[in-house]
Amino acid sequence: MRKNSKKNSRINSEVMRELSRIIRNEIKDPRISPMVSVTDAVVAPDLKTCKAYISVLGTDEEKKKTLEGLKAAGGFIRRELANGVNLRNTPEIRFILDESIEIGVHMSKIIDDVAEQDQRSRDVRADEEPESGDFEDDDVDDDDFGDDGSDM
Repeated sequence: MRKNSKKNSRINSEVMRELSRIIRNEIKDPRISPMVSVTDAVVAPDLKTCKAYISVLGTDEEKKKTLEGLKAAGGFIRRELANGVNLRNTPEIRFILDESIEIGVHMSKIIDDVAEQDQRSRDVRADEEPESGDFEDDDVDDDDFGDDGSDM
């Protein structure tokens, strides 16, 4: 089976869905944060190994404890996966912390801050610039015109 085949993509999505269900409903380990989501699962073409990318919403300590809890429950998770997904081989699961969601949130915050700062600087410049109809008659010198009062 090729790495990017339709069959491999279906297996990846099915394993990801089943891992999410197992982590959410079956595991009772207090180390595992309730704010865990499986962002991706990549099963090797030979079905021997699986990289499960997980995202944990919380502190670094909570992330570390969650990874420890998932690794400790690896045998249970693999057995439940074998019961839930009909595969020739049940892959050995390696959990990898996925911080792409946090990076995306951080980048979004930076973009929002820059946009807000840009808007504030535009507002300040708009307050400093006179509007086109704000000139008084005293601002125009008579020297700007010729003797007959027309432009030069």
